[in-house]
Amino acid sequence: MASITTDYLVVGAGASGMAFVDALIDESDADVVIVDRQDRPGGHWNHAYPFVRLHQPSAYYGVNSTPLGDDRIDDDGPNAGFYERATADEIRSYYQRVLDERLLGSGRVRFVGMSDHFSGAGGQHLVSRLDGHETTVEVRRKVVDATYLESEVPSRHTLPFEVEDGARVIPPNQLAEAGAWDGSVGGYTVLGGGKTGMDAVSWLLDEDVPPELIRWVRPRECWSYDRALLQPRDMVATVVEGVAIEMEAAAEAEDVPELFDRLEASGRLLRLDPEVAPTMFRAATISTAEAASLRRVTDVVRKGRVRSVGRDALVMTGGSVPSRHGEVHVDCTAMGLPRCPPRPIFEPDRITVQTVRIGLTPFNAALLGYIEATRGDDAEKNRLCPPNVYPWSATDWISTTYLSTKAEALWGEEPDIAEWLERSRLNLACGLSDHFDEPRMQDAVTRLLTHREAALAKLPRLAELAGSDG
Repeated sequence: MASITTDYLVVGAGASGMAFVDALIDESDADVVIVDRQDRPGGHWNHAYPFVRLHQPSAYYGVNSTPLGDDRIDDDGPNAGFYERATADEIRSYYQRVLDERLLGSGRVRFVGMSDHFSGAGGQHLVSRLDGHETTVEVRRKVVDATYLESEVPSRHTLPFEVEDGARVIPPNQLAEAGAWDGSVGGYTVLGGGKTGMDAVSWLLDEDVPPELIRWVRPRECWSYDRALLQPRDMVATVVEGVAIEMEAAAEAEDVPELFDRLEASGRLLRLDPEVAPTMFRAATISTAEAASLRRVTDVVRKGRVRSVGRDALVMTGGSVPSRHGEVHVDCTAMGLPRCPPRPIFEPDRITVQTVRIGLTPFNAALLGYIEATRGDDAEKNRLCPPNVYPWSATDWISTTYLSTKAEALWGEEPDIAEWLERSRLNLACGLSDHFDEPRMQDAVTRLLTHREAALAKLPRLAELAGSDG
């Protein structure tokens, strides 16, 4: 049996694992072994549907050391006026380059692919998925679990409903397979109201499928962030403005409905159907142009979750609708980022990578890498990085925003963390000080500082009200 020794064993080479290791080796002389079940880095991006793009700008995705894209502002299309968003192919190539040139190139990182990890007698073990050979790993410092919040993608998940023989259900990956279509499709039914469902509908519309041929099963309406208020670099004032809107809305709202009314009226949050109150919030980001396009699909089914897909009927928890001849059902029901119970991030022999500031997986992982490298006491690390459960329901916006704001206040009291945030490309507000003299920035900062204290006092009460409403 082979054996190796390292300071950190990082389990998972997805967005979290890569960002953590990049930040860790930048701030320390640590030796790292990364293990992954796949033969390459990139995690869920290796199984993503081909037409997917980042929800947010490439400018703050990936790892700190290596830019993704050119920080270009798009001139046309639904993303016109906003910073570019990378495609799945671009992201996969990016992570391979980061691994080869940045991490392996440092001489302090080793990658073990096509292997499973387990803890057992004698410590940590890696087992090859190809031939079963086992390697024991002696870890001098910590095991880093970068899979705790592993994404569930459509092409890899188990269908949560039954499919009758003869009924056609495909993941969105197969929509773009040219050989799959012969022109006899009788219509498309997109299953799922989250961001994957939005992407599938948008792709069909962009490919000139008539809206009347698209049916959309949306068990729950979703709040989404307006991308216009999440633009970095030369447009970073939009980020501060978005936070200022949140603090003002929270400070002035007297109940939960008023809070969301204010967030919508101010442009912070968007919904597709103004007549239906959203009950879901997953921190997805869309633009007003994308929302307007998606509203062209008017055949929206709201009868609960899908229970079975048949040749003659689509059955849901609240009723059924007839199937059309030649119907293709597009499964967009995968959960994406899971809602796992929080646990201490830093423990004596383990780090469990989780969200601290809402969304932005690479940022959170990189922050944890920096904190691990620069702080010696686990209690202090956990004080600075309280876990923030990924949102699911609409009212989860309240608690996740509160915890994010509290954590950011803690970071502002630590000069080195504040300096790291200012230079970290993964921080959507990096370089903020270079734009303090802009009128929009000055107005946003004034609004933010005016309302933040009152918002932090009000948000816990709003969370209680949300809980009492069920």
